[in-house]
Amino acid sequence: MFRAVLRCSGSGGGRGGLAAWRRAAALAAGGSPSAQAQARPHPAAALAARWYSHGKQETDEEFDARWVTYFNKPDIDAWELRKGMNTLIGYDLVPEPNIIDAALRACRRLNDLASAIRILEAVKDKAGPHKEIYPYVIQELRPTLTELGIPTPEEIGLDKL
Repeated sequence: MFRAVLRCSGSGGGRGGLAAWRRAAALAAGGSPSAQAQARPHPAAALAARWYSHGKQETDEEFDARWVTYFNKPDIDAWELRKGMNTLIGYDLVPEPNIIDAALRACRRLNDLASAIRILEAVKDKAGPHKEIYPYVIQELRPTLTELGIPTPEEIGLDKL
């Protein structure tokens, strides 16, 4: 995240900063030379500051494990499933097949075929112009899709709409 921070080199406290703002405003409004002289020792300058997270970086394996664990919760409900998929799809990545597998199994536990098909549609959409990604994901998920009885969007004609 990038934020602008305003710093005034005043005599400390709120009054020094406020006085510097007043002098800068008077100078900008075409104030007297005495206002200009007063403004020089205490300039108000906008400085850029970056806010970095100094936390531990999550590896790809930890990321995948976190999402697989999320979708493998035995008491997951439909809202949590949709929330998790919405968050996951919001990332700048195509989810790994093992994450999608866990999400599809959660759909099966909830008896929610519509969400399962929507997950596959979302993965296809996330793959975007990279036409080789979606067939790879389907190839990796084929045993799970067969086991759970989940058709792909193409098998039920949703790609023709």
